[in-house]
Amino acid sequence: MTNVKHMKWWGWGVDGVSFHHEDKPHLVPFVKRAVGVDLNATPDPPLSLDDLPVPDPMIGPDLLAELTNAVGAEHTRSDRLDRIVHTYGKSIRDLLRLRAGDIPRVPDVVVYPADEAEVQAVVDAVVAADAVLIPFGGGSNIAGSLEAPADESRPVVSIDLGRLNKVLAIDEGSGLARIQAGVLGPEMEEQLTAKGWTMGHFPDSFTHSTLGGWVATRSSGMQSDKYGDIADITRGVRVVQAGKVLVLRPLPSTSTGPSVREMILGSEGRLGVITEVTVQVHRIPEERVVLGYFFPSWEAGLAAMHEISVSDATPSITRVSDANETEFSFSTRKKSAGISSLVSKGLMKVLERKGWDLSKICLSFIGYEGGKAHVARNRAIVKGIVKSHGGIVVGKGPGALYDQKKFDTPYIRDYLLDRGAAADVSETAAPWSQLQPLYTNTIDAVNRAYEEIGTKGWVMCHLSHSYHSGACLYFTFAFRHDGKDPLAQYEVVKSAIQQSFVDNAGTLSHHHAVGVEHSRWLEQDISAPGVHMISGLLGSVDPGANFNPGKIIAK
Repeated sequence: MTNVKHMKWWGWGVDGVSFHHEDKPHLVPFVKRAVGVDLNATPDPPLSLDDLPVPDPMIGPDLLAELTNAVGAEHTRSDRLDRIVHTYGKSIRDLLRLRAGDIPRVPDVVVYPADEAEVQAVVDAVVAADAVLIPFGGGSNIAGSLEAPADESRPVVSIDLGRLNKVLAIDEGSGLARIQAGVLGPEMEEQLTAKGWTMGHFPDSFTHSTLGGWVATRSSGMQSDKYGDIADITRGVRVVQAGKVLVLRPLPSTSTGPSVREMILGSEGRLGVITEVTVQVHRIPEERVVLGYFFPSWEAGLAAMHEISVSDATPSITRVSDANETEFSFSTRKKSAGISSLVSKGLMKVLERKGWDLSKICLSFIGYEGGKAHVARNRAIVKGIVKSHGGIVVGKGPGALYDQKKFDTPYIRDYLLDRGAAADVSETAAPWSQLQPLYTNTIDAVNRAYEEIGTKGWVMCHLSHSYHSGACLYFTFAFRHDGKDPLAQYEVVKSAIQQSFVDNAGTLSHHHAVGVEHSRWLEQDISAPGVHMISGLLGSVDPGANFNPGKIIAK
C-alpha cells in the first residue's frame, strides 16, 4: 500500500478540513447580496464514491505485469479511489463533472515509482505498448492538464511522483538545491528550512502542489516580486523520455542556442516526466513583514504599484485588490481580531472626512524581506509612494491576516459549490499601459455574461506579481447556477473572461498553464506560427503522442 497522501477526491484539501461561515457574521449577508445564495441553507449532500460510474480498467495483462515489475505490486493501484483521484484536477469544471458523474475516461492504473530508474522503466513500458502516460503531482491543476482525452482508446497510465519527495543536496556556495520533482511545497520548505534555506515560492496551491508541477505549468508564487517565478528559480532539470534522460545542468546562464530549459518549463508532461529539478535557494531572511495599505480607488492603487515597480524599492509582495475584492475580504473577517480593526467606524469616519468614497476603498498588501536596514529602507520608499497616490499605511495586522488566509480560497469555492454557486479564477498579465483598459473591459464582459445566462453574479480582481513592464491581474468570479446545466453557464462566463484577455493585450494565462481549458485561445496569444512551432516540438519528441496527449494543443 502506497503512503502517498492525496486531496479529497471530490474537492480541495484533505478530509476533515473545510471552510465555515459561523464565526464570520458579515459573510452571510454579503454572499446573499452578491450572488443570491443563502449560506444558512442546507448544503447538497456529500457524494458517494460508490455512486460514480467508474468504468472497468482497460489495460492488458502484459503491460500491467511490466508496470508491476517496475514499481512493485503495492505501488501499482487500480482501485476506484486511486483512479478517480487521478482522473481530473481541481478546477470548478472538474468538480462539476465529478458531481454529475461525467467521467468518460478514467486512468486504468496508477503507478508510484520510487526513483528515476523506476520512472524510466514505467515510461519505456508505456511507450513500447503504445499506451498513454499522464504525470501527476499534487493534483491541484485547474487548467485540465491532468485529464485523459475522452475518446482515448489506448490504456491510460497515471504516474504519481509522490514518492520522489526529497531535497537531495544543497550547494551552499552557489545557493542551488537538487530536489526530487514529486515533493509537495510544505515538505520541501520544511527540508530546506531545517538547513537555513528557502526557495521562496508560495503559489496559492502551495500546500497541495509539487515542484515538478510548478515547473510543468510555469507557476508563480506570492513572493515572486523578490524570488521570481518558477522559470526564474529553475536552473537545471532531469526529464525521463522514452529510452533516455534529458539532463540540463544548473548553469547560471548559457548561450547554447534555443533554450531547452524554456521548452520544458510549461510543457505539462508532453515532453517527458520531470524527475528532478535544481533550483535557486536563499538564506532565510533576517526579517519578514507584510503591511496593509488602503488606497482611495483602484486607479490610485494601480498607479502606486506601477511606481513601486520602477522605483529603488524591492518588495517581495505587491498586491492591491479592487473595491469588490476588498469588500469580500472585509466580509470574511471574524467577530474580533485581524482585519476588523481596519474597518472600525472610527477609521471609516476619518477617511470619509478626508473625502474618500468608502465604496471604492482598495486594500493592498506589500511585503518586505531581508536585513533590518534593507527592510526599513524599502518600507520608507514605499510609504512615500503610497502617500503620493493618496494611500495610507494601515499596519501589520492585515499582513498577519494575509499570511493566515493566503491558502484558503479554494476551500471557500468548494463551500459555495455545495450551496449552489459556481466560483472560479482566471488570471492574465499585460503591460502597465494596458492594465486599466483590460481590467475595465473584462469586468464589463463578465457582467454581460451574467446577463446572458440570466443569473446573479460577482466579479473581483487584484493585481499581483509586478514586473518592470507590467503585472498580473487575477480575477475571481462567482454566480448562482441554475442546477440544471451549470457547466453551460460556466462556459459562457469563462469564455467571456478569456476572450477579453486576448482582446485587451493580455495573455491567456499568467501562471495556471494552458491544459485543455485555455488551448482554444493559444493561437490568438502566440500567433499561428507559434502554435506550429510548438506542434513541431511535441511531434518530434513524442511522435506517438504517448505523453499526456491533448494538452496545450489538441494534436
